[in-house]
Amino acid sequence: MGAKRNGASIRRRILARRLRKLREGARLTLDEAAPALDTSASRLSRIENGQQKADVHLVKSMLDLYDAGDEWAEMLELAREAAKPGWYRAYGLGDNSYVGYETEATQVQEYAAGFVPGLLQVADYSRALYEASPLPRSADERERDIQVRMIRQERLESDDDPLQLVAIIDEAVLRNPVGGRATSRAQMEHLLIASELPTVSLQVLPMGRGAHPSLASGFYILSFGDLGEPDMAYVEHALGATHLEKEPAVTLARLKFERLRTLALAPVESREVIQRIAGEL
Repeated sequence: MGAKRNGASIRRRILARRLRKLREGARLTLDEAAPALDTSASRLSRIENGQQKADVHLVKSMLDLYDAGDEWAEMLELAREAAKPGWYRAYGLGDNSYVGYETEATQVQEYAAGFVPGLLQVADYSRALYEASPLPRSADERERDIQVRMIRQERLESDDDPLQLVAIIDEAVLRNPVGGRATSRAQMEHLLIASELPTVSLQVLPMGRGAHPSLASGFYILSFGDLGEPDMAYVEHALGATHLEKEPAVTLARLKFERLRTLALAPVESREVIQRIAGEL
């Protein structure tokens, strides 16, 4: 599979955190550093909070001023990576979109309460979801969005840049014939194939379990491996989506997900449920 795709938003946040640490290590305030860098304190603050792209030339000046030493080459490479547009920009998505975050993630944990996880959808299933959306989209825009989803899925089979997916799918999702019987059957068959990938752990939360920790909505937890970026929770709901970064919220998401895993069927039993549903279609 292809080389690692760039997710500028996360790279920018990592760069921001390390630049702030270097400035503080040099015992300089924002107000002291800004004139020496021929810029404003407000601009430095936005860069250090990951809210603004850092010009590579400015980063070079910052590394000089902060006496980056052995970190110079690594920091400069990080600045160049953070300045590159993410691959998803060509499809109309911004750096702070879910796809921008997922691009740099090494693991996604997802509880799917409304539909099959996007990383496991067949194109016709995705198309049916987009066509049912009240948001105005042209046919070309829908096909672009489906293409993005298919590109994201490539990482599940990537040797260079694998993405681990731990998915829990509500049984009601599997029994909802999105796109009709033929599409649903194709979707079930795809889930069975995907569940055999070494990067995918798939569990079904069976109907009849009663009250559980996430009846309100599905959610995701994104982890970023050795990038040093803290985990992020992401919640999709009927009116949009929200990403959560504060530790109490992320901790709650982890606790909910682990509880759901204990309530869900084991992967082998989950495959049997999917096979049974496929046979009924």
